[in-house]
Parts: sequence; C-alpha cells; structure tokens
Amino acid sequence: MHDMSDESQPQPKAQAHPDRDPEPEAVAQPEPEREPEPRAEAQPDREAEARPKPGARPEPEPKAEAGPAPDRAPEPEPKAGPAPAAAPGPKAGPSADRTPGPKAGPRPDLRWQARAEAPPAPGPRPGTEPESDPDPMERTQALRRPKAPPAPAPGAEATAGTQSPAHSRPPTPPPAQAYTQAQPQSQAQTQAQPQTQGHAQGHAQAPAQTQAQSQIQPETQARQESGGKPRRPKRTGWRRLVPTWRILLGTFVIGVLLLGGVFFLAYSLVKIPPANALATKQANVYLYSNGSVIARDGEVNRENITLAQMSKASRYAILAAEDRDFYTESAIDPKAMLRAAWNTATGKGKQSGSTITQQYVKNYYLRQEQTVTRKAKEFIIAVKLDREKSKNEILEGYLNTSFFGRNSYGIQAAAQAYYGMDAKDLDPARAAYLAALVNAPSEYDVVARPENKEAVLARWNYVLDGMVKKGWLGASERAGLKFPMPKETATSTGLSGQRGYIVQIVQDHLIKNRIVAKEELDRGGYRITTTLQKDKQDAFVDAVNDKLISRLDKKNRKVDNYVRAGGASVDPKTGKVVAMYNGIDYVKQYTPNATRRDFQVGSTFKPFVFTSAVENGSTTQDGRTITPNTVYDGTDKRPVQGWSGGSYAPGNEDDVSYGNVTVRAATDKSVNSVYAQMAVDVGPDKVKKTAVALGLPAATPDLQPYPSIALGTATASVLDMAEAYATLANNGKHGTYTLVEKVTRDGADVIELPARKTTQAISREAADTTTSVLRSVVDNGTATAALAAGRPAAGKTGTAEEDQAAWFAGYTPDLATVVAVMGQDPVTAKHKSLYGVMGLPRINGGGAPTEIWAQFTKQALKGKPAKQFDLRLQENANAPQDPTTDPTAGDPSTGGEDGGASGQPTPGQDTEGQTGGQTPGEPDGGLTEGGQNGGTGDGGATDGGTGGESTGGTGDGGTTDGSTSGGTGSAGTDTGGQTGGTTDGSTNSGGTGTTGTTVGLPGTTRRE
Repeated sequence: MHDMSDESQPQPKAQAHPDRDPEPEAVAQPEPEREPEPRAEAQPDREAEARPKPGARPEPEPKAEAGPAPDRAPEPEPKAGPAPAAAPGPKAGPSADRTPGPKAGPRPDLRWQARAEAPPAPGPRPGTEPESDPDPMERTQALRRPKAPPAPAPGAEATAGTQSPAHSRPPTPPPAQAYTQAQPQSQAQTQAQPQTQGHAQGHAQAPAQTQAQSQIQPETQARQESGGKPRRPKRTGWRRLVPTWRILLGTFVIGVLLLGGVFFLAYSLVKIPPANALATKQANVYLYSNGSVIARDGEVNRENITLAQMSKASRYAILAAEDRDFYTESAIDPKAMLRAAWNTATGKGKQSGSTITQQYVKNYYLRQEQTVTRKAKEFIIAVKLDREKSKNEILEGYLNTSFFGRNSYGIQAAAQAYYGMDAKDLDPARAAYLAALVNAPSEYDVVARPENKEAVLARWNYVLDGMVKKGWLGASERAGLKFPMPKETATSTGLSGQRGYIVQIVQDHLIKNRIVAKEELDRGGYRITTTLQKDKQDAFVDAVNDKLISRLDKKNRKVDNYVRAGGASVDPKTGKVVAMYNGIDYVKQYTPNATRRDFQVGSTFKPFVFTSAVENGSTTQDGRTITPNTVYDGTDKRPVQGWSGGSYAPGNEDDVSYGNVTVRAATDKSVNSVYAQMAVDVGPDKVKKTAVALGLPAATPDLQPYPSIALGTATASVLDMAEAYATLANNGKHGTYTLVEKVTRDGADVIELPARKTTQAISREAADTTTSVLRSVVDNGTATAALAAGRPAAGKTGTAEEDQAAWFAGYTPDLATVVAVMGQDPVTAKHKSLYGVMGLPRINGGGAPTEIWAQFTKQALKGKPAKQFDLRLQENANAPQDPTTDPTAGDPSTGGEDGGASGQPTPGQDTEGQTGGQTPGEPDGGLTEGGQNGGTGDGGATDGGTGGESTGGTGDGGTTDGSTSGGTGSAGTDTGGQTGGTTDGSTNSGGTGTTGTTVGLPGTTRRE
C-alpha cells in the first residue's frame, strides 16, 4: 500500500475486474516524469461501450469483493471534504450528462488527472438515480478543445492552483445537468459497479489505450488539435449506391433552376395568339348540288353577353362544376390536376384537371387536338392571360365560348335552347343542369339520350352540392330543388322550313357513315355539298302544298291537325337523293318524316313478296310456278295453307272476297289473302332476305319472317322504301343511297367519302317482272292518279291499319319516289287515324300520296323525254294458268263475284305490260276501290283499256271508273258517285259473269 499522504506523486491503481482473478501484472505502475502529451480521441466503439444509452437506467451490479493486489494494501476511502478539481471543458454528446466515475490514482502532470482526483459532487437529488461515469477520454477531449475562458466553477481555484501554468486551461463551465446530477460514490458503490469502473479505468490506464491512440493518423491528430471534426469513415456495401442528402438536395436545386429557365424562355417566346375561328363559332355550310346555299348551321345559335347579364346562379353553377377555386387560384392548379387524375384512376368519373383559365385558352385561342405542344402552349398562355385579364373577364369569355349541346355555344344560347329563357333568368336548378352539360353535352341531353338520365342526375347533384359547399346556395334551398326537365329539341328560325330537316338528315348521314365525327362536326368549319337538286326540292314542296296542305282546315277539322307528310326521291342509276320532304316547318315540327321508322308501310311491301317468288322460282301449294297470271283464292279471311306457325287468316279491304284471282289482278286490288298465302309459298324468311337485298335495313322494326310480312307490318322509312323501289327501277341493281357529293373543311381539306358500290341484288327478270305487275296498278288498279305524271310509271299504293298512314311508292325509268301521309297527335305524339281528313271519309294511298307523286314527278322531269321501261320478263310470265283444283269455288252472292273460272282471258300484256286482258271471270259488279267519290272501278273488270283517267276508261269487256263520273262499257253501265254504281251483265273477252251489284264504299275500316 502506498502512502496516501504523498499528494504530489499519486500512483495510478487498477480496479479488479469482476470476471477475472486478480493478477499481479494487471497493476498499473506510474510513469515517472512523463511529459503531458495531447491524447488522441478514443475510438468510437470504446466510447459507445463506456457510456450508457440515453434515458436508460443503469442496473446495479452485484457487489463483489476484490482481493488485494499483490504487494499493495487496500486503498482507504477518499477523504471527505472538498478537494481541488480541474475545470472541465464542455462535454459533447450524451457523456455530458453523466456523473463522474470512480477515481484512479493521480498521474504525474496530467491535466485530466486533476478531475479524477476531485471529490465527489454532492449527493443526488431526491428521486433521482445515480448515473454512470462519463468516458475519461471524452473529458480529455473537452479539456483540449480551445474555448473562450469561462467563469471559474466553484471549487476550481484549488485545482487550478496545483497545476503548472504551462498546462493549465481556463476553466469551462460544465453542462448543468452533469453537475446538478453528480453523485458521490463510496468505495462500496465503486465495487458495486465493477464493469462500469473497469471500462472507465481501462480507458484511463490500460496500456492498450496508448497503443490505440498511437495508431491514429497524423491528419486526424491535426484535426483534433485544431478543434476540427474527424473525417467521416467511407461508405461501404450497398450504402455506396444510395445518394446522400447533399446529392439529392443539389439535384433538386439544379432541376428547379433548369425548369425555371425553360419556363422563363417559353414564357418570353410564346405570345397570346388571336382568337381562333372556333371561338367565333364558324358555321357548317350546306349546299345544293349546284353550289347554292341550303343553310348555315349555328350562325344564329350563339349570342355573347356580359357577366352582368348572367344570373349569379349560372356563374356559381359553372364554377361548382368546373373550377371551384377559380377566384383564389392561379392559372394552373397542380392540385386539381392530381385530383382529377386520381378520380379518373379510381373510377369516380372522368374529370378535367384544367382550370377555367386553361379551358378558356383552349376554347378561344387554340385548336382542340390532344398534343404535348398544345398543352404546353395552353399552360404558358394561361399564365400570361391570368396576368393580363381579370378573373371576371376570363369567366365571361369562358361562359360565352363553351359548348352546351343542341348546337348552342355560350350560356345565353344554351338557356334558350334548353329552357326558352335568357341566361339572366336561370335559377339554381336549371343553371346546374346547364353547367353539367359542359362535361359531356351530347351524352347529358336527357331528351335526346333518355337512357343516360341516371348519370345526368348524378352530375346535376354534384354541381348543386358544390354550390352548397362553397356557400353559394343554401342547404334548405338545395333540398327543395327538383330536376328541371328541359324542353323538346327546338331550333332557330335560321333553319326554318325544309332547311333544318336537311341539315339534320345530312349530319346524321355523315356521322352514321363515319365521314365526319360528331364532335368535329359540332365545332364547324365544313362545307358540305349535298346531292339534293334545288329545282326538284322546290317541286316537292310545291306538290305537297298543292295536293295536301292547301286542302287542310285545321280550325274547323281537328283531324287535319294530325296530318304529317314525308317524301324522298332517288335517282335509280346513281342512288343519289335528289329531293326530300320532311314536314311543314322544322321549327314547328322538328321530326324529319322522310327518315322516321315508326309507321307501317302497308301494301307497298307486297311487290317484294312477288319479287322474292320470281327470284326463288317459288310455286304454289299445288306446285304451280308463281307468275303474274298464277291464280290464287282471294276469299276474305281465308286461312293460309302450309304454315306451321299457327292459324293466320287476314281479311281483305272492307271484308270483300274476290274468289279466283290472278296475281296481277290481286296486286291491282291489293288482295291481302292472296299475298299472305304467297308469302307462305315463298317462305317468309326468303321474303325478308329479298327485301333486305333490295335496300331495306335488316334491322327495320317489325321486319319479321311471318306470313304477316306480306301486308307491310314493317315500319321502314320513306327513304328506305325509295331505295328499295329504285333497285326495281334499275333492273335489280342496288346501290345504297347517298346524300353527300363533297365535303371540305376550311376551304382546303377534302374529306374522303366512302366508295359507292352497285351490285346486282336480284335477277333482272325478277325485278322487271315485278315492274310489269306494278305498271298494271298504275294503268288499271289503285294508283291510276299516277297517270297524271304523263310518263310510263309503275308503283303500289298502301294503307296502314286504321288509316294511320297512306303510301304511294312509284317510279319511272328516271326517278323513284315514295310519298307518305301520316297521322300523329302534335301534343302527345301518338299515331292517329286519318278518317275525315280534308273532309273525306278516309284517306288512302291512291288519293293524296299518289297525287303528290304525280305532280312532283311531272315537274321534276319537265323538259326531259319520256322513257319507256326496258323489261326482261321471267319465262312464261304471260302464259295463262289454270289451277289444278278450284281454290275456293267462289260464292256468286258474295260481293257480286263470278262463281267460276271457265272463261279464258284475252292475250295478256305485252313485254311492256301496257295493254291486254288480265283476269278470267272477273266479278260482274267490278272492284270497289273506295276513292274520293266512292269507287275507282265500278264498271267491271278491265280487259284491254287504259282506263283510270278522270272520266273513266272503257275496255272491250267492261267499264273501269276511276272518278266521280263513271264510264260506259259495251256490256254494263255504272252510275258513279259516292253511292257506287250498278253493273249488269258485265262481260269480258274471257267469259260472261253473272249479274251482280256493287254498292259504293262506306267509311269503314280499311286494311289494304
């Protein structure tokens, strides 16, 4: 044991390690007369090992009695009382909060030893735990750092006085926590924490410490001596691939600078352009084939107004729908763009991330193409515009240039188009609907697209909820709002008359045939040259006015208000539509009657049944080939034979039975029972196939393969029927009709039109033989009024059930034209019967429709030579046929019918089908057709005459009366007039019929 009284030469001591036996060599010996040297900083792993973790509570170690070292006596406990202590420098890191550890023996002339010999600090505060001793190496570092001279700590003067001036440092105040929480340690406490003390003493006394310090690089020593930080160790492994925060920060700063430079350059180069043509709503121009203007769509359906002329509700609604933060945001809103992208990606609906400023720039300054260049320009121009114009100016321009559908640009035009009011009168409900339209004008028009009403309501509610959220609409008022159904589609007076119909039909034609997309067509700028010929178009309008409209008395006859008319005329050789009639005025009746498909075509379908029979070589149930002279049973309500789909027995017009009748005569008289049986003989599916080949769309409503197909239950349009009859006129060659000759945009770009192909849809023999039969209808049947055209013509009349529509479809070699008169309630849009129209008991196909056709055809072909039909008939088309068995054995007492078929007809028609006998054994009393004055054939069966003129016609075997005056034949006389006529002993060249009487037609239900 060394002498503790010798304070000038304290000896270092080694504490026994609890895990080892005391060994003599572990006793540290003092180093005599060693000059104090700067000590290097301890390695980081030793520091971390010595210091406790922040906030951790040291766990007490079990006390262990250390045996005395060899040749040394146990040291006495430190003397109580204050002892001089060196002023410690500031400690770095967590070591500053630790209490001093156990004290080792003083080393000669070492400054850090002064602190080691300092007496323990006062006891711990109540409720605190003793902390472990800080690392002595850290204290050494703190003492060696050059610091400004602090105020001396209490008790530091004595320690400082014992040190030599050469090695003394100005005292530095220690951290408060380290000294306030310092705790005295007794010998027992020192022994209770042998591991901690061993670490501390190891740092202070172990020879290995000197060896570690000697391995520190000179550069590191120089850094430490100068007070600098040691060099950070190099990154190894995968950490080398991870960029440091300095690299990331630098990259970000450089990127921001580059983007800023690019934006500044673009901002200086891009100028605000003048308004584009679309901003002023360039119109589409529609032209006749000769270049004269039909109409300009859209030029009167746009009206710019000021923001003050718009209701507040309309302004707030558009903001709620498109840009709720418009007045507080800049021209570009990245947050809105991200929100729109997120909503689109998550299925919450497609939304635009563009601000109203951007949308206005797109509408007013730029074209609509979706390119990166256009989007970049939109950004730059929007920023510039936001600086040059006020928010109100931008909002006003946006509301005047936005498209709302129904060909209306701007809020004022939209308010008129949908609700018939000015924009200043829009309430929140109506304004919200108009604002919803901007997102998808075509899809959200609930009148045009009622199937989308659910989506429209969702969008409407979204707008109203946005108004409430922004404080623009009260919640109570919002709760009481109901969806405001817009009015029916109307149009401006600039498209009045036939012009609006033509524009609508041509637009539908362009879109349906994918010539121009609807969105592009809505933006305008197209010049569309149609196939319509102005002189023929005017002639059609004049014919309808003269033969129909002028005869109506809407004030005194309610039924006259139901009248609608439609017509279409097609060039058979080219398929070009040369004229149309769609209604009295597009502004008053906006539905085009030439293209609607909701009225039955009636008996105008019957020629397609006969055409199919010839085309397919069909035979009757008893094996006879079907030709114009094939005899059928024309008994009223005769059940069809050979049909397995159930009983079907259609009635004839006015329930008249005709007995044995040829196909030609049955066509003249439009006998339903004959054609229903013929449809079964041919096969309803084959009939439908032939009708489609001729030109009817396969998807025509009610075009079903049943026996009733023969009676015209299908609801084809007037234009569809004109195309099919044009195929017959063109000897069986079919080409889809066309309405457009040429399309250009901006006066330069020529839009390619689809190639028109003509095919031989049916054989020429089938088409021409049908024409031969239809010529008889005009010459001697129900369509004698068509002779007024003054040209060879063929055609067929038709009347729909309950006289809801009357048709005539006819053609010359130059022109195929179809006319229909329809009944529809103008308020409810329901179909109406036409009984009593124009003061007549009823209307039929041989009346106004045929008269309109005749006047139009005569005027349209004025100045052109009359052409004859060049026909090639089927083999044995004119050969007479006898049925193998009597089909019905007609009852002579029914309708004045001839009971037999013994007589033979005179030679049939020639190849032109103009003259000659038609049927054997015709009824004595003739055929009652029910024209304006009660009969068109009261005198008997025609045999060779051309009858049907206004004064009737005479044949060699009977008399045909087509008007009021009746006619006289060699064997019979009728009285004409509304009461019909009586024919006695009418005789034709094929035989003599029994006496019979035919009474004039009453105003009963007609089924032709």
